[in-house]
Amino acid sequence: MVKIIGVEKHSPLRRKVKAGMQLVSVNGNEIHDFLDYNFYIADEQLELVFQSENKRKFKTVKLRKNEYDDIGLQFENFMMDKERSCANKCIFCFIDQLPEGMRETLYFKDDDARLSFLFGNYMTLTNISEREIERIIKMHISPVNVSVHTMNKELRVKMMGNARAGKVLGYLDKLKAGGIAMNAQLVLCPGINDGEELKYSLESLAKFAPELQSIACVPVGLTDYRDGLYPLKGYTPETAREVLDIIEQYQQRFLEQYGTRLVYAADEFYLKADREIPPVEAYEEFAQLENGVGMWALLRAEFTEALAASSGGDKQARLTLAAGTAAAPLLEYLVDLLKKKWYNISVNVVAVPNRFFGSQITVSGLLTGSDLLKEFEGKDLGEKLLIPKSMLKNDEAVFLDDMTPAQLSQRLHVPIVAVEQSGESLLEEIVGENE
Repeated sequence: MVKIIGVEKHSPLRRKVKAGMQLVSVNGNEIHDFLDYNFYIADEQLELVFQSENKRKFKTVKLRKNEYDDIGLQFENFMMDKERSCANKCIFCFIDQLPEGMRETLYFKDDDARLSFLFGNYMTLTNISEREIERIIKMHISPVNVSVHTMNKELRVKMMGNARAGKVLGYLDKLKAGGIAMNAQLVLCPGINDGEELKYSLESLAKFAPELQSIACVPVGLTDYRDGLYPLKGYTPETAREVLDIIEQYQQRFLEQYGTRLVYAADEFYLKADREIPPVEAYEEFAQLENGVGMWALLRAEFTEALAASSGGDKQARLTLAAGTAAAPLLEYLVDLLKKKWYNISVNVVAVPNRFFGSQITVSGLLTGSDLLKEFEGKDLGEKLLIPKSMLKNDEAVFLDDMTPAQLSQRLHVPIVAVEQSGESLLEEIVGENE
């Protein structure tokens, strides 16, 4: 049951239900959270059971919905329940590697199947019950995103520090049988779940196709704050190439067998291996963009297409574009293309080292305001400083270290512009919106 904090004026329940009461069931189905509520109130004929604030009385209300999809009940939060925290102790957990002194919310580890459906978050399946799996199938909550990491049950227990980690892989069979679309993620750790273990995981996961739509292979991220944690090492150019060789081998095999490549490597693997990132066609539907899979290929294609359609000319401008050390060479490539058409626009691409988390963190999205401040303070940045919007947490106007773009702008004496992750947006911010 869930607690009601108010009833909207338009609600047909406004004279029958009061704040403080609890919604027990809808059409005989218990209500635990927003998934239950939204699913069961979709019926035209409703029988709702409420419990009084003092829990002594129950009240049944029958209702026929007319023009309102929502029946106007208000709850404490949209989930109607607490967000579930992770019960695992993964050897590669990034949150365990955060420095002290950051805001409390950054240390919260979520592992909530409901957020997987709503926001595309990944879940490990260790924090979910048989009943919830059955609910996913009944409500056809699809797709779901699963952090698999390995299909070796014993190794998964070791990597995730959870005795249930191997057993719950059986949920994948139930989700497939229920027709639920799935995406999988493998965070690869050198010498642990790559090599032969990676081959075993890919072969095992492929059996879940076509319900399994994609597999993303992502390299482990290591900060400078790993004292007392499991001894891990990062990928070298050689070991990154070994991973790519395996992935490309299976891509060809899966393409012939299933008509899809199915497995994809994060862009970071190609950058570490110093290999050319594949064209957009190799990423098919871009199912794993949020995992950094195909982001560069898509940005390159969008930018070159937008550039070809632009007028070009002698407009003069000078600005700075900040990026992580991994992405900087790729952005320099795009800027070189730009100069051939917009020959009086000067864009200084700067590879900003990550001093906050450590030099092994090379992606742009984990740069902080303090990293940018240390790199650019006292320097002439031109008319504005462009940063990727991925540097800002969850689209909020704040960096991971709680500095805001406005505060950084004040210190650097230049406007800060957060650019959307698209080639067209990047070109527009460089040459001007009216071009």
